[in-house]
Amino acid sequence: MSRLLFVNMPVKDVAATRAFFSGLGFEFNDMFSDENTVSMIVSDSATVMFLNEPRFGDFIADDICDTSKAREALMCVSADSREEVDTFVDAAIAAGGSKWMEPQDHGFMYGRAFRDLDNHVWEVMWMDPAATVPSSNAEQQQQQ
Repeated sequence: MSRLLFVNMPVKDVAATRAFFSGLGFEFNDMFSDENTVSMIVSDSATVMFLNEPRFGDFIADDICDTSKAREALMCVSADSREEVDTFVDAAIAAGGSKWMEPQDHGFMYGRAFRDLDNHVWEVMWMDPAATVPSSNAEQQQQQ
């Protein structure tokens, strides 16, 4: 079974959030967007719903996380190359986001992260597709 993923995140300013992520190349589903909510398409199976804080509060029974002090989640989006990781994160910082942590370089995997306008952390990660293919030795061990 294939499932869809909908992530809901509180924001202070829906219009500013839409402009920020639009500048990073994301598209939006206007059918599910209004003055309180913006629906950002990540892929055919993943959508991020940014809700202004009062609207987000309608869906929870406790407090909204203070993202200046704590992480409620780490969002991670893929990139097609190491260069695209750097281009994406640099664009996010230039658009008003801020740097978060140092780049992570594991050779076969490279990532950087930024905080958006509401301090939500977004990682951008590239992984060498060859690293996901099991070696023949690993395959032989699995068959035993």
